Amino acid sequence: MTRSTTTPTTATLAVLATLTLAACSGGGGASMGGMPATADSPAPTSMPGVMTAPIMVDSDRGGDDLGPDDANSVLRQLDEQRTIGSTVDPLNGDQNPYGLAVAQVGAGKIAAGDLVICNFNNAANVQGTGTTIVALHPRPGSNPARVAQDAALLGCTEVALAPNGNIWASAFAANDNPVFTPGGSLVTTLPGGPWHGPFGQTFAAHAGPFGTAAFYESNAADGSIVRININPGPKFSFDVIATGFAVNHGVPGSILGPSGLQYDAQHDRLYIVDGTDNTLVAFRHVSTIPAHGIVVNGASFGGPFARRAHVVFSGPPLNGPISSALLPGGHLVLGNTLDPNGKNLTVEITPHGRLLAVKNVDTGAAGALFGMAASGQRGEETRLYFNDDNDNTIRVLER
Repeated sequence: MTRSTTTPTTATLAVLATLTLAACSGGGGASMGGMPATADSPAPTSMPGVMTAPIMVDSDRGGDDLGPDDANSVLRQLDEQRTIGSTVDPLNGDQNPYGLAVAQVGAGKIAAGDLVICNFNNAANVQGTGTTIVALHPRPGSNPARVAQDAALLGCTEVALAPNGNIWASAFAANDNPVFTPGGSLVTTLPGGPWHGPFGQTFAAHAGPFGTAAFYESNAADGSIVRININPGPKFSFDVIATGFAVNHGVPGSILGPSGLQYDAQHDRLYIVDGTDNTLVAFRHVSTIPAHGIVVNGASFGGPFARRAHVVFSGPPLNGPISSALLPGGHLVLGNTLDPNGKNLTVEITPHGRLLAVKNVDTGAAGALFGMAASGQRGEETRLYFNDDNDNTIRVLER
């Protein structure tokens, strides 16, 4: 099933209405930049709240809307590394942090600027059995505070934040997409969604023809990308906009597949990392791609919207990347998990596919980088946060 809708129970309508209205207002957790250029994007053809018919003919004229390439590396300038604090849940000992996001607003148990993390393992370090979300203030010496604990978070791999602070999570082992208030209350698991090992998550404030805003989710079991359309009501609908990304069918602890989702709001562009074949892929004007729009065939693409997709970068030095961050100015940083010989490499790539920098951020055992996020409006303000699973901490690179 590639398209379905779900309506939450009456008990959650008030909370979800707040979420929907907040999403309509713009801004958001994982996106950076201004509103996207939409000169060649089809306009909605229905009143708000009414589902529009899928667009099955691609009217996009194509071309590069990114502007000149910027060869000035941001990562090379981030030469100070500090430890923010432990990510271990203070109540049940959950560890192995995967998901990471920077809070844009203060609400509930979270202050603006806080680092929101979900734990993949339990206190015994059993892979895929963590069930908690914690938050830390973004300064060295911070202590984790529990935000939420629920079985719906089992094996959480990523978090993304709505403009009102609600937390959306990809839970691989639970095979659901739970939404929590910033106070820690479970709102919904989005039952009935096309979940197949949820692995990545990001928020997009852009109002396309399918909703007033959206979250994008990736599945590591079948290599699909799902757009969760937010509509007034509140109602959600699900479009499987792409299939065929490479997956390794790994068990928890060795999973590779489409992940590290980042949304560039200025260009309405979705970036997807895939550690199975070491690629970074972009979907142009993603908000107007309908269900069944793209079929991934390795380095080529099929489907009626195939020309919207392209490989930004492929091959070395990428080696099992799972996480990524979108920097001010549009560069991306990816985190490797399979480098041998004590290397945990971060790799900076421009949107045009130029390799700019490689930095080893942990000389301990390889495979420590899970979850990355950036803050700052300009290059000199940039802070790159990352989860380090070798010691269950969150660290920051800054000037």
